[in-house]
Amino acid sequence: MYPDEDTVWPGPTVLKTILPGTMFYARSKYERHLEFFEAGAKYRERCMMAANRVGKTLGGGGYETALHLTGRYPDWWVGRRFKHAVSWWAAGKTNESTRDVVQACLLGEVVETEGRKSVSGTGLIPGELLNPRISWKQGVADLVDTIRVKHVTGKWSYLAFKSYQQGRGSFEGVAQHGIWFDEEPPLDVYSEALIRTATTQGITMITFTPLEGMSETVLSFMPAEQRPDMSLK
Repeated sequence: MYPDEDTVWPGPTVLKTILPGTMFYARSKYERHLEFFEAGAKYRERCMMAANRVGKTLGGGGYETALHLTGRYPDWWVGRRFKHAVSWWAAGKTNESTRDVVQACLLGEVVETEGRKSVSGTGLIPGELLNPRISWKQGVADLVDTIRVKHVTGKWSYLAFKSYQQGRGSFEGVAQHGIWFDEEPPLDVYSEALIRTATTQGITMITFTPLEGMSETVLSFMPAEQRPDMSLK
C-alpha cells in the first residue's frame, strides 16, 4: 500500500503506508474496513468475518492494534481512541501461526543483532518504538512473550502474544485494554479473554474466515434473526 501525502509520521515505517487518502489503495475503497474501525467507537466487541486475502490481518486487526499501542492515530481515524498507553494481547490459533502471522505482522522478522535475538521492526509497529529488551516464550522457537512499545505520551504500552492451543487457562490473569484474535478462537477461550477487558472498558477484535462453519463463536456474532435453527439438526 502507498504512503499518504497528507499524514506525516516520524520515520519511514510500514504503518504510514496503510489505507492512504489517495492513490491505488485509497481507504475510500475499503468501506468494510472503515465500518469495522468506526464500530469500535461504539461497541466493545467486534468481529471482521470475511473471505481470505482481503486484508483482515494487515489492514484490519493488525493495523488497529498498532495504532492503539503507539497512540499515533491518523487524522482521519474514526474508531476507538485510547489517550494513554495500553496493555494488549494478540493471539492466533497455534504458537507457530501466532509467530509466523500475528507477530510478523506487528514486529517483523526475528533477527540476530550483535549476538542477541531481536526483531527487525519492519512490521506495522515502527521499529524505533520497540523496546530492545524482549521476553521470549519458553519452549517455542522465536515466539515473543512480551514486548514494550513506546506510546505517544512517552509511556510504555505492553504487548503479549498468546495462542489458543495454550487453552482457556492461559487467558486468565490481569486486565487488558484490548485483545486481537487473528483467526477464530474457541468460545471458551474468547469468553475468558473477554472478562479481562471488563474493568478497563476495553475492546476485543476477531478477524477471521469462518472455516469451521456455524461454530459457537460464529453464531455468537450473528444477529438472532439470521441464525439457523440448530434444533433441526
